[in-house]
Amino acid sequence: MTEQGATSDHIADRIAEAIFEHRINPGTKLGEDEVGEIYGVSRTVVRAAMQKLAHRRLIDLRRNRGAFVAQPSMREAREVFEARALLEPRTARSAAERATSADLEALQRHIDDEHQALAAGDPGRALHLSGVFHIEIARIADQSTIAEFVEQLIARSSLIIALYWQRRAALCESHAHDAILRTFAERDGDRAEELMKSHLLDLVSSLGLRDAPPAPRTLREALR
Repeated sequence: MTEQGATSDHIADRIAEAIFEHRINPGTKLGEDEVGEIYGVSRTVVRAAMQKLAHRRLIDLRRNRGAFVAQPSMREAREVFEARALLEPRTARSAAERATSADLEALQRHIDDEHQALAAGDPGRALHLSGVFHIEIARIADQSTIAEFVEQLIARSSLIIALYWQRRAALCESHAHDAILRTFAERDGDRAEELMKSHLLDLVSSLGLRDAPPAPRTLREALR
């Protein structure tokens, strides 16, 4: 099913979502003609979408070769998680001190959706929802500048996990988000900061250097 007349923003968002949910692997070529056919738009609209994705550092635009989903190096992987380790524990502390009942309910819905995705055998969507959970924490902390940085780091993390994730069972074993949410309900900033540090360390421990996996499906199938 195509989405005739889609805007460049819509196309960029749909491709980003497919990348975050690991339906498109790092290194995948995003052909202008194929993307244009999928969404029923011109090359001009597709190019505008690719520029937006490149600005978000989700794709690389290579001269005379086209657009490819970005492939972060292992060095960048370490830098991204080091940056997250600096920002997110303090953000969790602030969120624990500020979270309203509405915030707690919204975070619980994220966790419930994450568990449902796992139960449905969709780890890619579960990981995407996990990233959104972290972004929401930064929003609740009411630190807009840091929230922007966290959102960018989460986007890079999705690519990094797709490339380097080894201990996939960790996703099913982890109840870190549930524990963090409890600290918010208890307004325990110290404990929230401590748990976020541990959670990020656990994520890093699940990563290992390996080659990118082969694409499991066609671009058309991934974007449906």
